[in-house]
Amino acid sequence: MEIKVVRDILDVNNSIAEENRKFFSAKGVFVLNLMSSPGSGKTATLEKTLVRINNKIPAAVIVGDICTTNDAERLLKTSTPVVQINTDNFGGECHLAAHVIRKAADDLDLDSIKLLIIENIGNLVCPAEFDIGEDMRGVVLSVTEGEDKPLKYPLMFRVCDFALLNKIDLLPYLDFDKDKAIDNIHAVHPEMPVFEISASKGLGFDDWIEWLCTMVENKFTD
Repeated sequence: MEIKVVRDILDVNNSIAEENRKFFSAKGVFVLNLMSSPGSGKTATLEKTLVRINNKIPAAVIVGDICTTNDAERLLKTSTPVVQINTDNFGGECHLAAHVIRKAADDLDLDSIKLLIIENIGNLVCPAEFDIGEDMRGVVLSVTEGEDKPLKYPLMFRVCDFALLNKIDLLPYLDFDKDKAIDNIHAVHPEMPVFEISASKGLGFDDWIEWLCTMVENKFTD
């Protein structure tokens, strides 16, 4: 019975996710679902990303957290429209589901944006299981987390389209094998693009931003 209940939940979610995908596509909006563990630097990465794409791609953000509006308040300082979702209001779930994304999107002027970034709740397990109607999924892994995270949480890295390896400025001070971490990512997801960045120092963002802009543009020119 428990397995059936879980299956039913995922089936319903997937159905709504597909509706979301058609809705966003009709609006001409590219949707990116960005995931990570807590403390990986996901919000800092988005701050730097949003500032750099301001003059290239009109964007908006949906921020997911169990509690607080801390991350949303930070992202608002980039002059980007932001909508907050707090799952504490409906059970404190550790992921965002398709139906809450659709509802949150109603608070955005989708006709004025081209890129919608969803900052999912910090967790390397649950968010990977839920399709929310996105075009692309990405995962942020920081060098403070250990090289084995892709092997310990393979589903997250298997379902994502790219990885951002963050906090590379700390490499001289850590016992972290960067090449091994990337090899572990590719062991789970061969040829996945991996961008080495430092959100705090602004390093490595040129390649990442160029790739992101190309992905967005290609969706609407293919």
